[in-house]
Amino acid sequence: MKRKTIKWGFLVGLLLVLPNLAGAARISELAEEDLINQVGRFFSLSDPTLRLALLGTILLGVSCGIMGVFLVIRRLALMGDALSHAVLPGITLGFLWNMRKDPVAIFFCATAVGLLGAAVVQWLRQTTKHKEDAALGFVLASFFGVGICLLTMVQNLPGGSKSGLDKFLFGQAAAMGVRDVWLLGVVTMLTLVAVFAFFKELRITSFDPGFARAIGLPVQVFHYGLMLLLAFAIVSALQAVGVVLVTAMLVIPAAAAVLLTDRLGWMLVWAAGLGALTGVVGAFFSFVGRNLPTGPFMVLAAGLVFALALFFGPRHGILARWWAHRSRRALVRQENTLKALYHVLESEDFRRDVVTREELAQRRRETLEEINAEVKKLSRNGMVTTFRDGISFTPQGWQRACEIVRNHRLWELYLTNAAHLAPDHVHDDAEQIEHVLGEEVVRQLERRLNFAKRDPHGKLIPGLEDIRQWRGTGWNTGRRAVGYGQGER
Repeated sequence: MKRKTIKWGFLVGLLLVLPNLAGAARISELAEEDLINQVGRFFSLSDPTLRLALLGTILLGVSCGIMGVFLVIRRLALMGDALSHAVLPGITLGFLWNMRKDPVAIFFCATAVGLLGAAVVQWLRQTTKHKEDAALGFVLASFFGVGICLLTMVQNLPGGSKSGLDKFLFGQAAAMGVRDVWLLGVVTMLTLVAVFAFFKELRITSFDPGFARAIGLPVQVFHYGLMLLLAFAIVSALQAVGVVLVTAMLVIPAAAAVLLTDRLGWMLVWAAGLGALTGVVGAFFSFVGRNLPTGPFMVLAAGLVFALALFFGPRHGILARWWAHRSRRALVRQENTLKALYHVLESEDFRRDVVTREELAQRRRETLEEINAEVKKLSRNGMVTTFRDGISFTPQGWQRACEIVRNHRLWELYLTNAAHLAPDHVHDDAEQIEHVLGEEVVRQLERRLNFAKRDPHGKLIPGLEDIRQWRGTGWNTGRRAVGYGQGER
């Protein structure tokens, strides 16, 4: 926490010292018009600067989104932050190579320094007691400090103040030229081809590196290959979003994609699409606004996308998990009511098939109002039939009630036999597990318990034939189906 506070304090101080850098990163700063005309110009793509910036931010979003997925699932998000700051010395060295802002020279020098930073991290991990987070923090701070010093030296040179290298701190999409966009295109295409060609290997080495080593895959080769692609993506994105914000474009769309799907292929598609979307949104607000920077708006758009995925994701979103939990609680409550109905009939040796609401309320220890509401739900779901004087199972309700009782009693018997627990200590565990046991697990339990007929308390365990039959109201089972034949009472 202390390290994060120092880092953010440093960034805030940097923004205060260089306020014009963040404000000069808008696309349409040379053309001030009313909002409607600006929106029309954006969607007509009539401005050459806009076309370059828009294409560049889309390519940036695709490449950073794809690489970010591998960072997130490998738990290397801080690696992207470290490398994005570590490349700053390479940017200044690329400028010093021929004393001009050559995108190709800057790209190769920054990539080389970024790979050097990754190598230093690996070396520190292998030769010291420090873990990866400490090594990443050292590389981030030291390389970024060297970069700031070199950047200051360059700006003190004759003509250095006009080098434009300061734009790499916060990005300036308006300054993107044709060579910058071509570079982004090449990096994005290289990323797509590499991920498509080695998708299976990358998936295995990302999710289970131990298994990958066991089957002979060169895990380290793929790791450094990803680091190389990561360095490419970071360096090519610096012109648009800068050193400070490129980590957000790597992590946020990928983190949102992880909330939307569990399959790696679709995760990559979602991350690339969301990255491209945030690029478009950032370019739009930068173009139509007044003195609004592109990079920060891309990050804000990515943050909004992540918030939407966090709340409305189909499986891992907060609302989806809340609804699943609510539905699960309602289902468990209904199944417990069916089980209570079974227990009331069992207490009478199944001599009758109708249970009064008062008996069910007493068994469930609930009020009549609560039982009536629950019975209505069960009736709508086809589990029970209601009469004036009581409630009776439908075939579907009888089947589910027998399954719940069978699961409960099988698990109690298993705990007493396998775990050697006392019979009076297994009820609560069985109450939890009875609702989630699948048929395959139940079959294994039955075989392991030699198809036992009674639980640890001596009560009969419904078998397969009991579940399929029911004597009451015209259905063919009853006391014999659950083992209450002559001589078994």
